[in-house]
Amino acid sequence: MLLVVSHRTVYHYDSPSSGLAQLLRMTPSDGPSQTVLRWSVADEGGRWPPCFVDGFGNLTHLHTRREPHARLEVRVEGAVETRDTFGVQGFSGDRLPPGYFLRATALTAPHPAIEALAQEARAGSDALDRLHRLMALVAEKVAYQPGATGVGTPAAEALLARAGVCQDHAHLYVAAARALGHPARYVSGYVQADAGDAGELASHAWAEAWHPELGWIGFDASHGICPSDGYVRVAVALDYEGAAPLRGVRRGAPGERLEVNVRVQAAEQ
Repeated sequence: MLLVVSHRTVYHYDSPSSGLAQLLRMTPSDGPSQTVLRWSVADEGGRWPPCFVDGFGNLTHLHTRREPHARLEVRVEGAVETRDTFGVQGFSGDRLPPGYFLRATALTAPHPAIEALAQEARAGSDALDRLHRLMALVAEKVAYQPGATGVGTPAAEALLARAGVCQDHAHLYVAAARALGHPARYVSGYVQADAGDAGELASHAWAEAWHPELGWIGFDASHGICPSDGYVRVAVALDYEGAAPLRGVRRGAPGERLEVNVRVQAAEQ
């Protein structure tokens, strides 16, 4: 499938900001499930920020602004040829050993409720069945409810509240998979939304877990499937903080408004 992505982010500040620094993890790379045909990351003036590859292998742009500004815009556009690998990413292209992704973080910290969830998944007949069972359990335990959580909500808190969004599903899956002994990581990217879906669904998050015979496999509890050719995989990390599309700091008085528009559409090849 050929997917065309357009992602526009605009910041409006109540008072002009005197400086800004951002990390943009918004660029996909080639892999088993996709080939990037074209991609651009630029500000409102068409300037491309300098880039580097981080420790997880994510292409990262460093976006800075030193002059006063009351408005800031980041534009991402591209086309990716995708393939349905039934979620399997395999063994190639990793900078870190799988065992690194057994590490807990503040957002994926162990908790008795998460361990209980993992225990339910252990009823699966084998490793692959347990990972699929875990995906279904996460979807069952945490209803998709926009606004119920924030970017700093830990997995256990979303589980106890029984509500969250794709980020929470990903964090909970990662935390529970690690409790099962499977290395697991957070993935950010894009998904082709169904007609009528809200725009925020096009910008998405899911999880990947390590299987000793198949390598990394994606699991999207929000949709109840392994990622298909309707997905564009962008960045991976231990949790949201390392894979967030856009993170940064600025100097200036508080008060801002964020405008985000994301479109992911299939195109003729």
